[in-house]
Amino acid sequence: MIKKLFTLCFLYCLLHTAQAQSFHFAHVSDTHIGNQTAAEDLRRTVADINGNDSLSFVILSGDITEFGSDDELALARQILDSLNKPWYIIPGNHDGNWSESGANSFRRIFGAEHFRFSHGGYVFLGTNCGPNLRMSPGQVPREHIVWLDSTLKTLPDDHPIIYVNHYPQDTSLNNWYEATDRLKRKNIQLILLGHGHANRQYNFEGIPSIMGRSNLRAKDSIGAYNIVTIANGKAIYRERKPLSTTGLPWAEVVLQQHDFKKDTTHYYRPSFAVNKTYPQVKAVWTYQDHSDIGNGAAANAGLVFSANTVGEVYALNRRTGKKVWVFKTGGKVFSTPALSGNRLVVGSSDGNIYGLDAKSGKKLWQVPAQKAVLGSPLIHEGVAFIGASDGVFRAIDVQTGTIKWQFDQVGGFVVTRPLLYQGKIYFGCWNKNFYALDAQTGKLVWLWNNGNANRMFSPAACYPVAANNRIFIVAPDRYMTALDAVTGTQVWRNRNAAVRVRESMGISDDATLVYGKTMEGTLAVFNAAADTMQLVRETDLKLGYELAPTAMVEQNGLVFVPSDNGVVTAVHRKDGSIAWQHKLSNCLVTGILPLANKQVIVTTMDGKVACLKW
Repeated sequence: MIKKLFTLCFLYCLLHTAQAQSFHFAHVSDTHIGNQTAAEDLRRTVADINGNDSLSFVILSGDITEFGSDDELALARQILDSLNKPWYIIPGNHDGNWSESGANSFRRIFGAEHFRFSHGGYVFLGTNCGPNLRMSPGQVPREHIVWLDSTLKTLPDDHPIIYVNHYPQDTSLNNWYEATDRLKRKNIQLILLGHGHANRQYNFEGIPSIMGRSNLRAKDSIGAYNIVTIANGKAIYRERKPLSTTGLPWAEVVLQQHDFKKDTTHYYRPSFAVNKTYPQVKAVWTYQDHSDIGNGAAANAGLVFSANTVGEVYALNRRTGKKVWVFKTGGKVFSTPALSGNRLVVGSSDGNIYGLDAKSGKKLWQVPAQKAVLGSPLIHEGVAFIGASDGVFRAIDVQTGTIKWQFDQVGGFVVTRPLLYQGKIYFGCWNKNFYALDAQTGKLVWLWNNGNANRMFSPAACYPVAANNRIFIVAPDRYMTALDAVTGTQVWRNRNAAVRVRESMGISDDATLVYGKTMEGTLAVFNAAADTMQLVRETDLKLGYELAPTAMVEQNGLVFVPSDNGVVTAVHRKDGSIAWQHKLSNCLVTGILPLANKQVIVTTMDGKVACLKW
């Protein structure tokens, strides 16, 4: 008995000593490789860290690159490989939102998008923040929530945790509460973040939190990072000018266990009360995936087809939502499947376009690309038209997988579904360009460029629409543009300060109205025949600040509008009044597919596929 007591006391002392160890580490954030001075700024920081033997490791809290390109990620890795001590890294929104690889290259180049390690009696956990490939507020990917669940189960309730995510753990993240609620069941003591490019101290629902500044120099002569000291139950932050000076402490946080069970504070959580306002809308069934769904759905008489970001393409029973078959690709899927008879066509970020048997999921053919295939196919008369990230746009026979033609001069990567109109294929890419190709030959008919040097303003995420010999597009620069369908000349282009349309758009069934969703959460309706940007009416959807790029669609007099917070709105086309709204989750609606008999299939980024009926 005495021996057992001695052993327990010894183990307790060891644990207590481990927790009391003091150590130092570097917190580097928002390096934005691709920015004009970013590489030089990071090299200077790496050299400074290498010269400091007191630092035990380095944490990099996201926005490693400016545009998430493969070249930027490879350069960041090359520079960071010069570090002479362990380093742990997570992506930020810039690394995933504009990723030509479909957010695969970060994982390939750095090994993972999350981390777990222990040091000095603390366990450090880092997760991705999104958004991946689809503009919206941030979102911890569904698969990382699943990972967090499994990881936290292995930890004793009193084991001290320091959590790292790029975003503030508030409404900046659509599902912040999914992470914080889990962490609060354990011994979470500190959250580290970036994103804001400034040194700031926060408190998220009782959890002390620190935002580290950007490593970029901005208007200064050199950049900076933070040296963090964990000692005597505190975390102390000092800003370090590489190869220069270390400032006085600007933040000091007490590290301690919090009894969140006794916290009676009411913290904000998203409300689903809108579903009670419109009780006529019900979910016939809801399927919950184990990862994100960054695409929409296709359907036939018996099945609904979708895909996820662990690379699975699958079919659900249209009546019950039960899974019927699964086909596994080698990369995340952001491509919305398309049907032609018994053929299902879909692209994968593993660099392939697949033709599957719609009934069984069996692979019938495979067309390789040189990079990820993030675009969605459009099928017309047995031909699938689809863009990829390798600068090639392809037309493929859906029966045989034979390439009918390919256009290899796309200046950027394609993430959207093309438009077929008057014998031409129209699409944009993330290099500012918008293309018109001959649908029979693939020859370039015309090319339009918005003239903006910033590629983040490209007309790349919208599903273009057409009417009256005009092609309509919207973009993150908040312009709506009407182009002549034959020549590509600009009919009109307008940026209305009061009606700030972004990437979500659609067209009425009779092609007389063009729909645009604004950043203020309204549905703006424009005259498709006017020679200027003519606003017909505007409906306040009461969505607040709104970014969802997902296309709108009209059917049987209802316009279905997506949102970035899981709400689908049906608006009467005739007068602009709201027919109903329904909230499925608090994350981006990635696809809306109206069916017959007052049903609609909705997909959301946090892995939901639902059949709604009204």
